[in-house]
Amino acid sequence: MKLAQCIANSGIEEIKAAFDGGKLTLYSVARPVDPGHPVDRSGALATFTFASPAFDQETNGNQDEAPPPRFAANPVMATGTGTPGFARIFQADGTPLADLSAGPGNTEIKLTEVSTTANYPVTLTRMQLRLR
Repeated sequence: MKLAQCIANSGIEEIKAAFDGGKLTLYSVARPVDPGHPVDRSGALATFTFASPAFDQETNGNQDEAPPPRFAANPVMATGTGTPGFARIFQADGTPLADLSAGPGNTEIKLTEVSTTANYPVTLTRMQLRLR
């Protein structure tokens, strides 16, 4: 996970709270260097809206990982067609907060689908916040 400068020195609890009511948007490949750079070569594939609070208060015993996120809806309808390569998390006001890897393998975002097709559902099954 690459954090934006505005939360780079925050702990896991502050990061989780910053996601309240925000959005997680999946993009195809061409991940920018960090969340401070615009996404200009990747198309948006789907957007999930975090509930508020974005995470339950339960813990899994690991200070570097958050419990599963809560979304307003999951699955959501895809808005684009492609293979997810990363996801960007935005604060409720639209400020970019973090970029996470997405797809198969050892990634932070896991989906039930390998690729997205516009107007078909996409389900997020796992999200890890790796602070290391």
